[in-house]
Amino acid sequence: MDLDTFSSLVERPDESARRAAEERWQQLDKPPAGLGRLEELGSWLASVQGASPVRPLTAAKVLLFAGDHGVAALGVSRPAPAGRTAQRVHAVLDGTAPVAVLARRYGAEVRVVDLAVDADAGEFPAEVVQHRVRRGSGRIDIEDALSPQEAVRAFRAGMAVADEEADAGTDLVLLGDLGAGSTTVAAVLVGALCGTDAAAVTGRGSGIDDHVWMVKCSTVRDALRRARPVLGDQLALLATVGGADFAAITGFLLQAAARKLPVVLDGTVSAACALVAQRIAFRAPEWWRAGQSSGEPAQAKAYDRLTLTPLQSLDVSMGEGVGALLALPLLQAASDTLADPADTLLVTTATRAPQEPPRLPSAAELLGRL
Repeated sequence: MDLDTFSSLVERPDESARRAAEERWQQLDKPPAGLGRLEELGSWLASVQGASPVRPLTAAKVLLFAGDHGVAALGVSRPAPAGRTAQRVHAVLDGTAPVAVLARRYGAEVRVVDLAVDADAGEFPAEVVQHRVRRGSGRIDIEDALSPQEAVRAFRAGMAVADEEADAGTDLVLLGDLGAGSTTVAAVLVGALCGTDAAAVTGRGSGIDDHVWMVKCSTVRDALRRARPVLGDQLALLATVGGADFAAITGFLLQAAARKLPVVLDGTVSAACALVAQRIAFRAPEWWRAGQSSGEPAQAKAYDRLTLTPLQSLDVSMGEGVGALLALPLLQAASDTLADPADTLLVTTATRAPQEPPRLPSAAELLGRL
């Protein structure tokens, strides 16, 4: 698979649309830079849409790539019952997970893509498992996560998902992940690509104590030794110390940039994959925004290398796209403010059904109750 083609396929966002948006901001009745970062977000949306006025965001999608990792068996995550990832997938599909609840509140759809959940494929609907590569991934401190062929399959699966979303009319992807042991894998990728030691990229993940942190740190150290010899080959790196979900997210990010589909990154996992993708196509990060800072050191190092500034600092460390989703209202506010007023009116009229206001008791009724 020739990854070098992405360098020519990924174009820069439309600079003329960005300049037109900046001029439009100046024409609005407000103090200069009075809307702060909303102005930068609106100009970015104009550039990735290639349009000014901006089109209101009406088809945002939360996209969760799911996969388990062999390093979870070492206890690098908060103790959890076997099958925890499968349970989380079911919670998302049932609409009870936090990301599903928030997505309903903000008017976004949710899609789960199972790449390597350690569960029987029959547990999930066919549309969830259609891109599955394997059941779980290898323990990266002592063995490869994937075979080279599986890494290519996962990468291509991510590309296919990007094509599916672009063809379906999705106008913004809020990217997340589901999986046990994933922050350990992310720390290894960021540490390898940034040239840092294990302690500098190992965080608390799911809320681990000092003892578990030391186990996690030694696991990251051992995996880093295996990662360094393959740093020059991104697919080999993903096969050696990544996983099927990581390879798929990387492929998705690159193909989304090629298809001009903007993406909001979530936690450490999406940040690590973005760092890998940047090695393949240096212009790709211009199509992404960082939703929030989770407090994980690996995420902070990745964003620093990508020159992405998180939109919020909420310390949401659970993954599952929650941090990216919480940035959606900011992006909607930026697009609505910069859009043609007629377009905004059409969107709000179509999406907000009229509701009867609650009847409040009169003063006489209140007095009569005393």
